[in-house]
Amino acid sequence: MDLDLRKLRYFVAVAEHRHFGRAAQELFLAQPVLSRQIRAFEQELGSQLFTRTTRSVELTPAGRQLYDEARRITTVVDAALRRVHEVERGEQRLIVAFSPGLHVADAIRTFTASHPTVEIDVFPLRWWEQDAPLRDGRAHVGYLRHPFDDAGLRTVPIGQETKVACLPVTHPLAGRRTLTSADLDGEPILDVRTRRTSSLEEKFELIASGQGIALVPVSVAGSYSRPDLVHLPVTDTLPVETCLAAPESSAAGPVQDFLALATAVLRRSAGDAEKEEVTTRYASSFKITNSPLPMGDRELR
Repeated sequence: MDLDLRKLRYFVAVAEHRHFGRAAQELFLAQPVLSRQIRAFEQELGSQLFTRTTRSVELTPAGRQLYDEARRITTVVDAALRRVHEVERGEQRLIVAFSPGLHVADAIRTFTASHPTVEIDVFPLRWWEQDAPLRDGRAHVGYLRHPFDDAGLRTVPIGQETKVACLPVTHPLAGRRTLTSADLDGEPILDVRTRRTSSLEEKFELIASGQGIALVPVSVAGSYSRPDLVHLPVTDTLPVETCLAAPESSAAGPVQDFLALATAVLRRSAGDAEKEEVTTRYASSFKITNSPLPMGDRELR
């Protein structure tokens, strides 16, 4: 069967609102019309997508699977249509994605100075999302952290970041200067495998309320600082690699020029950040070493 994109969009609206009335308002349709379209879609697919009661509308297992697929399909279609319209109008646009805590402003300023006719948009990535926007057309180039699937992507190394443990200030380990992985044994870790959250704000709210801890890159900790959390270096964790990435098929024109310019700018910024981190650690160690503690305590620290 041929997939009816219009009905797929109707399905997505109902799935997101969990309510036919609100979905109909968003789509500028009468509710009975929308209900008929969804029933016809279910008949075409041969699958029930929603469980309907007088009070609620819930996705069936088949509906949840289609919703995951539909979001990718509609995103790819929308991106393709946008590119077609841009070509028709003779526009050049570059969409730069960036992971939380990473900053691309300096690179964009440098690029814009030499490419003033290219329109720039930025695309903030959700914390669990890395390469997907580069693959489905939502972004042309990304400033990302490993690990992610780099098959079909051109990647350019930029730098490294250390990880810190994010804990509530009331945690028994919160008073320590540094931690090791062994210190965290048995602690509930909030990550994509154990508890997927919709945003970093939600993750840090859960940590502050005592639901667990998280290991995050130091730039993320700095960008989401709050008084009820502490961030402690974990001395035996491997650093996180940062890089620029773009689809191999599109690494030409503005994308190629941006990669060349941004590489130099971001590597310089990453180097400055690493030097600042080393200096901060050295200063902290110096203060500890010269504190008025007994020799045994100084050695333990």
